Amino acid sequence: MLLTALEFVGLVAFAASGALAAVRARLDVFGVVVVGLTTAVGGGVIRDVLLGIHPPTTLRNWPYLAVCAGTALAVFVFHPQVARLRRGVLLADALGLGVFATAGTTIALNAGATVYAACLIGMTTGIGGGAVRDLLLREIPLVLRKEIYAVAALAGSVLVAVGHAVQLPEGPVTVVAAAVVVSVRMVALWRRWNAPVARAPE
Repeated sequence: MLLTALEFVGLVAFAASGALAAVRARLDVFGVVVVGLTTAVGGGVIRDVLLGIHPPTTLRNWPYLAVCAGTALAVFVFHPQVARLRRGVLLADALGLGVFATAGTTIALNAGATVYAACLIGMTTGIGGGAVRDLLLREIPLVLRKEIYAVAALAGSVLVAVGHAVQLPEGPVTVVAAAVVVSVRMVALWRRWNAPVARAPE
């Protein structure tokens, strides 16, 4: 139940951030819904494909798609108000990252994946939807060009894996790890932390 609740929180957060990016790119209502849906469910679909779960969970249960589509439509209608809540949107995106990375790791571990594979799958679950969103909008994925994003997701995945290894309660570990991801992501935005970039060729 906790994992399901966390997944719905992540879906709403990512659907909102994806839909807002689509509005800024001047897509029509269908495009906004498609990008919002893709951003929200993309990471989970990649996770389930890697774990051999067919069809993917989000495509088997209509409430997942309904929540994402409803969120995207709400952003389309109220985008001026949503756009003014810049900090709230960034927090929602960070929350989605933390929820999906940690929940994805937990699901992978419960599906029998090795610790190493579960950490990578968890990180991919967190960043996958955003990467697909950026590709649809013809942008270099954010995770590949600036800011601490994938590293924060991987840190949360590792915490979940460590908690699983020492047999700590699954629910509290997932929540704490998600909070760590959100905190690292928000501090990175506040302090403008970026991964090193190679010098431009002379």
